[in-house]
Amino acid sequence: DKAEGLRQEVPSAEPRKKKKVDPRRDQAAKDRLKKKLKKLERVPPELIPIEDFITPSKYLDESRVRDPPELTIEEIERRALLMKEWSRHKHKQHKEEKEMIQSMVEAQQEALQELRLESEELYQAAIERDEGLFPLELQGPSFTPPIPGFQAPEGKYNNITKVYKQ
Repeated sequence: DKAEGLRQEVPSAEPRKKKKVDPRRDQAAKDRLKKKLKKLERVPPELIPIEDFITPSKYLDESRVRDPPELTIEEIERRALLMKEWSRHKHKQHKEEKEMIQSMVEAQQEALQELRLESEELYQAAIERDEGLFPLELQGPSFTPPIPGFQAPEGKYNNITKVYKQ
């Protein structure tokens, strides 16, 4: 009797019904959004002059160089130890990466040896170079010296600088 009573008290796994939204509240929210959009459309966006993105030439003067701050001996030693620690960390990282690559190459060589024992045809197909794998064309410097007095042709130039007006 008790077990049956407990089973009846457990609610069934039916989905809950969504609460009904008041259409007036929903419409009021939409109206508020429309009002905000109209307000934003009325005010034109403020354009930022291009001059703000160009560094003035007076700041590019090479004589305007700050002197480095005076460091204490403790700070110099701390930085030196930090650089040594960083160097050790990067060396360890490089060593681990190198070992990982070496183990992968060894595993690949072992797999190729096993494949050769199974089938010579499959082995030859596996070691064949795939030219389409990396579509790469490199062009290095030419071995001919530059032609003396050669004037490179000037190309056409289209000025597409935007002018902002307020």
